[in-house]
Amino acid sequence: MVAFFIARKCREKGVSMMSEGKTIGQLMEEMRVKAGAQNYHGHGYMDLQRFAEDTRHMIIFDVLTNDSPVGWKGERTRLFLSDTGYEKALDSQEKGQIKILSHAKVRQGNLHYDHSDQLR
Repeated sequence: MVAFFIARKCREKGVSMMSEGKTIGQLMEEMRVKAGAQNYHGHGYMDLQRFAEDTRHMIIFDVLTNDSPVGWKGERTRLFLSDTGYEKALDSQEKGQIKILSHAKVRQGNLHYDHSDQLR
C-alpha cells in the first residue's frame, strides 16, 4: 500500500523510480521524500520500531516545553509506540508538554491513519 501511494505521487510529479545499486527501502525513502513527505526528529519512517510486535501507534507531535520527556522544545517528532507508550504521550499532551498533530494505528508495520488529511 505504501509503495503504491509513493509510486502514484512520483508519477504525478514526473519523478522516475528507477535507480541502480539501491535497496528497495532506499528507493522507497527517496520517493517518499520526493512525493512531499517530511523528515522528523525521532523515529524514521521505516524505523525498525515500526515493525516491532508491541508497536500499536505512530504519532507526530510538536514539543512545546523544555521539560518534555522526549525531544527539545520546538522540534517536530515522530515516534512508534506501544499502547503504554501512547498512554504516556497522551499524559504529556494533557500536561501541555507536547501537541499530537497526527496519529495512526500500526498493524504489522502498516499505518492506518485516523484521518486522511493528517501529517505523514
